[in-house]
Amino acid sequence: MSDGLSPEDNFRLQVLLAQDLKAIRIDESNLTLHALTDKGEASIPLCPNCREDKYLRQIRELLSGHALGSPGGYPVFLTRWTRHGQMAGVNLGKLLLTGEPEAVVAVVHSPGLTDELARHAWWTQPTIENARLMLSRDAVACGPMGRVLADFLVEHLPFLQDDHLGIIDTIAVLIHSRAATPAGLETMWKWGRRSNTHYVAFLEMAAGNLPLPLAAHTRHAVTSADLADILAAGHPAAVALERALSSQGQTFLDAAGEVLERPETQEVVSRTLNAIGRYFSAGLDWNQLDQPLSDACQRYASKLEAAVRLAHCNDSEVKTIFARSTAIGSLMRRKIEPVITPVLHHIAELRG
Repeated sequence: MSDGLSPEDNFRLQVLLAQDLKAIRIDESNLTLHALTDKGEASIPLCPNCREDKYLRQIRELLSGHALGSPGGYPVFLTRWTRHGQMAGVNLGKLLLTGEPEAVVAVVHSPGLTDELARHAWWTQPTIENARLMLSRDAVACGPMGRVLADFLVEHLPFLQDDHLGIIDTIAVLIHSRAATPAGLETMWKWGRRSNTHYVAFLEMAAGNLPLPLAAHTRHAVTSADLADILAAGHPAAVALERALSSQGQTFLDAAGEVLERPETQEVVSRTLNAIGRYFSAGLDWNQLDQPLSDACQRYASKLEAAVRLAHCNDSEVKTIFARSTAIGSLMRRKIEPVITPVLHHIAELRG
């Protein structure tokens, strides 16, 4: 034990560290050390005998020495690693016994993270960022902690408010992990009506399986019948049009139009434009585009053209604008209007 600690803390910590500990966290505001043991939680009120910051540093040095054999404290040990998974040879569980928030972050970033370690790390530091990182690991997403973290993220998503990138990243990891319930996905989708940024990750990662789908276009069946021959031949324009008029296509177009009518950030614009192009062009052979269409298809010329334009949609044109400006909100929307207006026109053509 450290001679610099008060006698009562020395004794309590000696008793505590003799147990099978899973994780330790320190509440600096209340000067309390909390420990997760195999029997539940334990707490020790700290009794400093010097300045609080110096005392807490001594506590952490003691914990680091006990867990890692590093008497200089965890920050010295940390200099050998980064947050990019360079944790070879380290017992991740022991890092959670140092009382260092940065050690928890190192564990969360590790590719060796397990469901059990995620549970201990979550008890130590339950933040949105840590939940996203842990849920991105298959071992966690498929385990009991997957649903715990997913429910937390869905519940706390509204608190991100104007953090548009955070909203996209949170929904993206929830879709990727498959840990969110159908009800949770529907809830996030509905929030898109209030803040259209919520749609972006869906458009990127679930374009063919969007929640609460709209009805197919009223002429979907008729158009598919009229274009049956070239659809069977895989003509890209016809396939893109049929995709656009389907139930999922109409849902996609409705949401994409909502986003592009009033995007808030450059990231939202770029990712939405790229998502549109990927959805309508995926799996198509554009070498067939020059093949002539039958006379019966000419009445669909405007819709076929709109579908082709959307299939080739991407953020290349807005990149040149964004390279010269950091504008967001209404100023950004004015600058990109010449690019976005034609896209919205094509969407309206396929929705009408």
